[in-house]
Amino acid sequence: MSGLEAVILGLVQGLTEFLPVSSSGHLTICKELFGIETSNLSFEVAVHAATVLSTIVAFRKDIWRLLGGCFNLKMNPEKEYIFKIAISMIPIFIVGLFFKDYVEAVFGSGIAVVGLMLLVTASLLSLSEILSRRAARRSVSAAGEEPGKEIGYREAFIIGLAQACAVLPGLSRSGTTISTGLMLGIKKSQVAQFSFLMVLVPILGEAFLELLGGEFAQGASGIGGGALVLGFATAFLSGLFACTLMVNMVKKRNLWGFAVYCAIVGMACVISTL
Repeated sequence: MSGLEAVILGLVQGLTEFLPVSSSGHLTICKELFGIETSNLSFEVAVHAATVLSTIVAFRKDIWRLLGGCFNLKMNPEKEYIFKIAISMIPIFIVGLFFKDYVEAVFGSGIAVVGLMLLVTASLLSLSEILSRRAARRSVSAAGEEPGKEIGYREAFIIGLAQACAVLPGLSRSGTTISTGLMLGIKKSQVAQFSFLMVLVPILGEAFLELLGGEFAQGASGIGGGALVLGFATAFLSGLFACTLMVNMVKKRNLWGFAVYCAIVGMACVISTL
């Protein structure tokens, strides 16, 4: 893999990890378009770790506050939030533990699967916008108060189920979790933050297991160290930009543009295989 190819993939990963358009799907599309090959999932793990780091930087104040709350002996909102994140991770933990080989096989299914899942992503984004707007019109809120409800343990688990389904290439993780949260009637200001924070531990855990098993080093043997560094740095910087952008967009704007984009790219992928 050349340095330019690493930069391209890192840029795609960083932007699409947080924008609801599927990072894994776009990585697959870019590899097909540019003829880029990686030995296994090692490069993807590296750029995913970069986007995790960008999430930590973007939400550093919130993460520090949550960690600080853990040292309080009494139950508090910070501990409850961490428990909700832990509950949301149960489905993805089960998928990773028992269905990892099957998921990796699906990742090799090609552009057709990516296209179909992008169409599903477009449908979820559209449905969430329709339902969230209807719910906002029906809700009665105090003056200046944001419509919607807080994230509860039930909602956290359902969003976790959505995240587990989003391991399929083309089915956007952020798009699926944010859409699910909006359809559940959760406040927009909370949905994006919870969606991005809940993925920190699973991705870091996957990277750690790769390192323990030696798969990362074996897979990186055909990738130069410079290319890995370039990919990591590009994914981090673009991810930091996209993370901040997406949080503001979920709060203040709608997701229709992303839905249209996913539909167009999805149809193009499907048509290209006919």
